[in-house]
Amino acid sequence: MVHFSRHILPNGLRVLIHEDRNTPLVAVNTLYFVGSRDERDDKTGFAHLFEHLMFAGSRNVPDFDEPLQRAGGENNAYTTNDYTTFYEILPANNLETALWLEADRMAALSITKKSLQVQRRVVVEEFKETCLNEPYGDAWHHLSELMFQVHPYRWPVIGLLPEHVENATIEDVRAFYQQWYGPNNAVLSIAGNVRPEEVLSLVDKWFGGIPSRQVPLRNLPAEPAQDALRERLVLADVPVPAVYLAFRMPARIDADFYAVDLLTDVLAQGQSSRLFRRLVKEKQLFSQIDAYVTANLDPGLLVVEGKPAEGIHMEEALAGIWEELNELARQPIEERELAKIQHRFESTVVFSETSALNKAQNLAFYEILKNAELMNEEIGIYLSVTPEDLLQSARRLFRPDNAAVLVYQPKG
Repeated sequence: MVHFSRHILPNGLRVLIHEDRNTPLVAVNTLYFVGSRDERDDKTGFAHLFEHLMFAGSRNVPDFDEPLQRAGGENNAYTTNDYTTFYEILPANNLETALWLEADRMAALSITKKSLQVQRRVVVEEFKETCLNEPYGDAWHHLSELMFQVHPYRWPVIGLLPEHVENATIEDVRAFYQQWYGPNNAVLSIAGNVRPEEVLSLVDKWFGGIPSRQVPLRNLPAEPAQDALRERLVLADVPVPAVYLAFRMPARIDADFYAVDLLTDVLAQGQSSRLFRRLVKEKQLFSQIDAYVTANLDPGLLVVEGKPAEGIHMEEALAGIWEELNELARQPIEERELAKIQHRFESTVVFSETSALNKAQNLAFYEILKNAELMNEEIGIYLSVTPEDLLQSARRLFRPDNAAVLVYQPKG
């Protein structure tokens, strides 16, 4: 159980504070409710660009990293389809340094031609390195395009084309910042060796004077139901063939999400999982295989990906995956198998809550689900899932008309 207090400043900033006397540290997590789904289809990659721009300096802080390092801290950030997170970990008695830094870039980020040029070049190089020059690096470009026709999940977080970032004007970038990076579109979560009343005083000192902004209303198009299997073959400079089998699944806040999430554990959690045990060890159809969910705020994807073993034809490998999926849709799994997975999940969650950073990040994430209290309730929800729930979810999901198959074959 993670106890916390919630406060909402007059400017709309949501503040969540968790006191943990078992650590000398404090984690500060600033989540902006903006991701790649909030971009225009001709200006993609902006949320990821801001992951970099936010470190380029602000009104009173020309170098974000230097004062944090002097305070004994470290920081990082990441971008998703749905939100962007920035965080710091530092000694608890230096908390104010992190709050000052985060407040300054929320209030007055320095978006100059020079900073934009530098960070634009960094992002474009990252795009080329990870998507264009990395084997299988463009998989999410293909999967997104195959599975989404109208929803903005149809491009990956890094963007649809590098030209969208290359051609971004300073006016475009400043407008994106003004739209999305205000206090009323953010959650500030703080976890560590702190006293909530003192933290709240510091938060009000540094963030209270930042004016709220006019955040755009989301009106994202719902993805229409799929009616046929979608397939794509990619001939590329890859060392070995690979297959990605994707299924459309419920949103993160949907009641059916939990059963679907557990299905991926049945399939690919550890060496006793079905795909590993049967397709890697017993039948030797694959050299490696995995399954996971995207856990998006809007309906996302369950993905099975693997590399067939040497000498195995792709048709045989795919047939092996479908056989395992169809079995999950034919009959309920045994209570013992499900209980093992559920308790492993429970222990993973409990272990993760020993980290101040994990607690800070989870508090912010659950808050944008409209309910940070859900963080303390989900173990119970997962433990209440039954074999019949898994069976019904498998039947809804594992259908060819709800799937896409992406296959990579080496050129030649």
